[in-house]
Amino acid sequence: MGIPDWFRWIFLGLAVMQLFGLASVIGRLRERDSAVRAKARLELLEWIGLIFILGGAFLSFEASESWIWLVLAGIALQACAYAVKGVHRLRARRRPPA
Repeated sequence: MGIPDWFRWIFLGLAVMQLFGLASVIGRLRERDSAVRAKARLELLEWIGLIFILGGAFLSFEASESWIWLVLAGIALQACAYAVKGVHRLRARRRPPA
């Protein structure tokens, strides 16, 4: 069973949008402020996770073999990034305002 051609274009469009997002993350990685760089590193981790998810799904549809391991690796990367962001937000909420 083949994948429709329009579905391939959706994957390509999502990948191009991710590349535009990568440009802004790379710019923030070069900032002098360490807090901005730390947030950019977490966003880069999310970006890589989403690329793994998109790539694994696309390869699973295109190739005859399963690429589910790549999708699972992407989900794990994104889960780690979201967990760290959640911990940072909880710490910020618990600190008394200065």
